[in-house]
Amino acid sequence: MFAPPTTAAPPEPAPIVTGKHWTESDANIKKAYLLGMANALEVERAYQQRRAVPDTQTLVPKFANGLQNQTLDSVRETVDRWYAANPSRLDRPVVETIWFEIVVPATKTKRTP
Repeated sequence: MFAPPTTAAPPEPAPIVTGKHWTESDANIKKAYLLGMANALEVERAYQQRRAVPDTQTLVPKFANGLQNQTLDSVRETVDRWYAANPSRLDRPVVETIWFEIVVPATKTKRTP
């Protein structure tokens, strides 16, 4: 009548999307990933504006600045090109590729000496 008590298994952590996932996905899936990432950044930015989080304690403003002149297609194409040129690096997370290949270079050029 009663089942013995059981312990719930811990939830699986969310997978980190890597170049392997990226290169095996079609353009619509890639754009969906980028749209989700953009939405998450926007929600976090709105939340942080209300809480007055200093820029030194978050990556959100740098992401926003580094991606402001980009479109979903331009980011997708840049990431596609990077993985095509670096097939031995398919284990690199896509978010890391976006950070180092798009965001950091874009924000470095905006600095004044």
